[in-house]
Amino acid sequence: MHYPKSKVYFDGSHYIAIPHTEQPWKRRKRNICRDKNEEKVKEILESKKDKVKCEKIKETVEEIDKEVKDIEKSKEIVRKVLDKEKRNRIVRLTRLYRKVNLQQWTHFCTFTYDSEKLNEEEFKKKLLNCLRHLSSRKDWKYIGVWERSPINQRLHFHGIFVIPKMIGEIIETKDYSTKTHKIQITYQNTFFLDRFGRNDFKEIEHSSLVYQAISYILKYIRKTSEKVIYSKHLQTYFISDILENDIVCTIGQEDRKLLLFDDFLCIDEGVVMGKVSPEVINKMPKSN
Repeated sequence: MHYPKSKVYFDGSHYIAIPHTEQPWKRRKRNICRDKNEEKVKEILESKKDKVKCEKIKETVEEIDKEVKDIEKSKEIVRKVLDKEKRNRIVRLTRLYRKVNLQQWTHFCTFTYDSEKLNEEEFKKKLLNCLRHLSSRKDWKYIGVWERSPINQRLHFHGIFVIPKMIGEIIETKDYSTKTHKIQITYQNTFFLDRFGRNDFKEIEHSSLVYQAISYILKYIRKTSEKVIYSKHLQTYFISDILENDIVCTIGQEDRKLLLFDDFLCIDEGVVMGKVSPEVINKMPKSN
């Protein structure tokens, strides 16, 4: 027995396959009528994001109850919104880690801007446009987030990158860090230095640095609710036929997933591509 066209992802420790299932029908999109009270709750929670959780919830319930006039129903509405947000956050984080684990990241990069070259809005617009072009033309891949420095609130962009071919030149520069009060060495890219300003291209020599970078990005997202920025075609899964001998056991809800051996065979349309490895995965079809 085998499982054709299964979606495979790496969870950080093991490869897991989701067998392909045929759907005889296609679910139609429904027009969802949004509850005005739930929308109001979201607005109130957003306006109180700087407050501690228990205080924020208490004040939100009180404000909603001014319209609902039923304290128990008001609590239920707020709880429902919080549960939805929690589920959505878990789904986003799961998707993020699966995307991260499917790539061979090469650099952790930081970009800021020179006020003599650009203002903040120009920097944000032009940098994203530049990265999009590099993604489509040079096959760069990235996951990143906008951040403001804690002291002067200057905008910059942090991200992990897959850079198959570098553009510009990498030059070593030394300057004084006001944060550590020490001389620091940075490796700047001349292409971005000329167009935007200061940058830092740090090579990722070990996978642990990837998780440090992702933890840093997620920590900032939790504080600010800033959205993660992905490059296009950053896939979540690769597609492979799975042989029964490569399955350790079934896992997950209703045993729908397959835990795979670390040396399972990757098979594309009946053709054996080799044992799983970064090089073989690069040859396999991908999916989101």
